[in-house]
Amino acid sequence: MGSSSGCRSKMGTTKPLGIQLFECVRGGPLSFRSSQALVLILTFLSYASYHATRKTTSIVKSVLDPKTANVGMLHWPSNLYLQHLNKAENNNTAIHNGWAPFNGDGGTALLGEIDLAFLGVYAIGMFFAGHLGDRVDLRILLTIGMVGTGLFTAAFGAGYWFNIHSFYYFLGVQMIAGLFQSSGWPSVVAVVGNWFGKSKRGLIMGIWNAHTSVGNISGSLIAAAMLKFGWCWSFAVPGAMIALVGIAVFLFLPVGPEVIGIEEDRRVKDSEKDDMDAPLLEKRQSDARDEAVGFIQAWRIPGVAPFALCLFFCKLVAYTFLYWLPFYLSHTAIGGEYLSDSAAGVLSTLFDVGGVVGGILAGHISDRLDARALTAASFTFSAIPALFFYRIYGSVSLAWNVALMFLTGVLVNGPYALITTAVSADLGTHSSLNGNSRALATVTAIIDGTGSIGAAVGPLLTGYISAKSWSGVFTMLMASALIAGLLLSRLVVAEISAKMESRRAADHASDLPVSSLEEA
Repeated sequence: MGSSSGCRSKMGTTKPLGIQLFECVRGGPLSFRSSQALVLILTFLSYASYHATRKTTSIVKSVLDPKTANVGMLHWPSNLYLQHLNKAENNNTAIHNGWAPFNGDGGTALLGEIDLAFLGVYAIGMFFAGHLGDRVDLRILLTIGMVGTGLFTAAFGAGYWFNIHSFYYFLGVQMIAGLFQSSGWPSVVAVVGNWFGKSKRGLIMGIWNAHTSVGNISGSLIAAAMLKFGWCWSFAVPGAMIALVGIAVFLFLPVGPEVIGIEEDRRVKDSEKDDMDAPLLEKRQSDARDEAVGFIQAWRIPGVAPFALCLFFCKLVAYTFLYWLPFYLSHTAIGGEYLSDSAAGVLSTLFDVGGVVGGILAGHISDRLDARALTAASFTFSAIPALFFYRIYGSVSLAWNVALMFLTGVLVNGPYALITTAVSADLGTHSSLNGNSRALATVTAIIDGTGSIGAAVGPLLTGYISAKSWSGVFTMLMASALIAGLLLSRLVVAEISAKMESRRAADHASDLPVSSLEEA
C-alpha cells in the first residue's frame, strides 16, 4: 500500500492519534529521520520500564523475608549467611517482621517459586506473543502489554494495602504479569527492525539495547527509594510509570514507515538514500507474499535454531548474575571485608554498565565485519577466562573486583545484546522469506523465548550449586559460555568461508586484464 492510504498501512495499522495531532499543529508530516528518532526513544523507554518493573522483586525480597538478601530463585539455608548480614540498615518494623506467607521457614522457597513461575510464563508467552505480533498492530499489542504489566505490578503491591497474605494471590499476579511482559520484546525489536537498515543495525541496536541495563539500574534505585514508605510503593510507582509510557506508545509510536505515509517519498528518493534509510525488505515482485510466517516455518529459517540455543546459554549466564550477583558480593570477602547489602547492590550495577559497553561494542564490531556469528562466538569464548579470573581474583581487592566485574559484564552481555537485537532483526528479514516482511516478531520471540528458558534455568541451578560451592557455580557458567560459542561454530565457519571466497573472487577480478574486464 502506498502513501495514498493516508493513515492506514497494509496491515490495517492506523496512524497514531498523537502523530496526527502533531502534524495538524505543525502543518506538515514528520520527516523520516524524526520518525526514526521517535521510534528509538519510545521503544527505549518502553523496554527500560519493563525491566524496571522486573527488577523490583529482587529488591523487595529482603523485606518480605528478612532472612533473604537479594536472593534469586531458590531456597537458601539462611542460617549459613545470617552472620554476614548487615542489620543496621533495617530500621523499618516491616523489614524486621517480613510479610506472611514469606516470613516463615519456607519463605525463601516461596519467593523462589514466584520467580520461577514468572519466568516460566514469560518464556512460554513469548512464543505466542511473537506469533501474534506478526498478525496484529504492534502498537496495540505493546500498549496492552505495558498497561497490563503496570496494573499487575501494582496489584502485587496492593497486597500490602489490602492486607493479603495468600501465597496463591501473589503467585497468580506474578504469572499474569509475566504473560503481559512477554509481549514487549518481540514488539519493540520488530518495530525498530522496520525502521533501520542492515548496515548499521548492529551499532544502533547495541546502543539502543542499553535500555536493559538502564531499566535494571533505575528499577533498583526506585524500588529501594520507595521502601521507606512501605514495600507496596516499590511496586506501585514502577507500575504507574510503565502504564504511562504505554499510553505514550499508543499515542505516538509508528510501527513502520508506511504508517506515516512516507513510503512513496522514499521510493522516489531511492537513489539518494543510504543503507540506513533503506527498508529492511524491498518487494521483489508485485505479488510477493505478505502473510505472517508460521511458527515452524520461522524455526526453519537458516540460523534461527543455533542462535536461539546459543541465547539459551548466554541468558543463563547473564540472568544468574542478574539474580545472584548482589548476594554473591555481600557474602564474599572483598579485600578481607564484607560489603553491606546496599553497597553490594550498588556495586553490582557495574556489571550492567559493562553490559551497555558490551552491547555497543559487539554491535559495532559485527557491523564492521558483517559477521554476527563470529562476533557473538568471540565474545562468548572470551567470557570464559573473564569468569575464571573474576572468581579467583575478584576477592583480592575492591579495585580488582570492579575491573573484572566490568570486563565480565562486557563479554557476557555483548553477545546477549547482539543476538536479541540485530541478529533477530536480520533473521526476521532473511532472504529465504522471499520478501515477506511479516516474520520479525515471530523470529524474535523464538530466539528470546528460548533464551528466557535459560534465564530461568541458570538461577535455578545456582540455588542448588551455590549451597555447596560458588566455584561450582562459576564452573557451570564457564561451561555454558563454552557451549554457547560451540553452537555457533557452523555459522562461524560459513561466515569465514564466505568472506574468503569473496576475497578470492575480488583478487581474481583484479588480476584480469583491463580489456577482459571491459569485454565482461
